[in-house]
Amino acid sequence: MTAGKKTVVLGASANPARYSYLAVKKLTAHQHPVVAIGKRKATVDGVAIETDHMPVDNVDTVTLYLNPQNQVPYYDYILNLRPSRIIFNPGTENEELMRMAKENNIQPVVACTLVMLSTGQY
Repeated sequence: MTAGKKTVVLGASANPARYSYLAVKKLTAHQHPVVAIGKRKATVDGVAIETDHMPVDNVDTVTLYLNPQNQVPYYDYILNLRPSRIIFNPGTENEELMRMAKENNIQPVVACTLVMLSTGQY
């Protein structure tokens, strides 16, 4: 497993009941640098959750925890990060954004970040 895939978690939450919270914790535990963006500022395992569209360099992966309607304001931001892939976690599948990703040479992956991490497929 290659450590160090810089990952932007969109829809990050400090609520332990949320999958995005678990994703931040697991990504950090697997030594992947995490940039967390959510609705409310907070901290999860030392990772600050930011509320604005922060510029981030060398992004490998954007993992989505926003439903398709809530993704729309982030389209340009996501595409401008130029990630290698976008992971559409269960419930975030979005044909429009998948098409835009492909047009920008970004691989859309319909999968669960938590499962990918636990099975070594990340």
